[in-house]
Amino acid sequence: MSRGLTGASLASLIFGLLTVLACGNTGLQPGIVANAVDTVSLYAVDGTALDQPSAFRIAAPHVLRVDQSSDFDFVFNLTAGDSAVLLPTGAVSLGIGSGILKVNAPFAAITVVPGGAYVDSLPVHVDSGSVAVVHSRALSCPVTASFSFLYAKLQVMKIDTVARRIDLIVLTNQNCGYHSLEPGNPTR
Repeated sequence: MSRGLTGASLASLIFGLLTVLACGNTGLQPGIVANAVDTVSLYAVDGTALDQPSAFRIAAPHVLRVDQSSDFDFVFNLTAGDSAVLLPTGAVSLGIGSGILKVNAPFAAITVVPGGAYVDSLPVHVDSGSVAVVHSRALSCPVTASFSFLYAKLQVMKIDTVARRIDLIVLTNQNCGYHSLEPGNPTR
């Protein structure tokens, strides 16, 4: 008995080939989803009500409750000494996947994903004003015909230890295979 392509797998193969051909050797076409800046608030995963979002996902929707989903890229928490930490998936026993890189540059100056060692299994301590770049868990990307990441940059605006809340300004790039961290449709 031979195995042939099903209609769905043939359609996926054709879409992937057309995507690769459309991109050609000149690079990526403009992204489909415009990079956007937003402000979000997250509540410490420990010591706050379950109905408050503690987790962030680069793909929409961005803020999540950990009692409803484990499909996030990091969670916020406060340590026993009220130190703010961002926890990638590996730091919360969900397998190494997402990563966080603290950056010593202004939020607006980060226009492309920086290289470096992204923390994937330990808490990342942040303070008011801290800037970081986050990558998602690897996902199958038809644009690159391989596994890729989604990226976001963030800046801590305020940490409220009484309310157990962190306020962030975040720019998300929801286009797999793209490294632009500027507002608008990415081209790189």
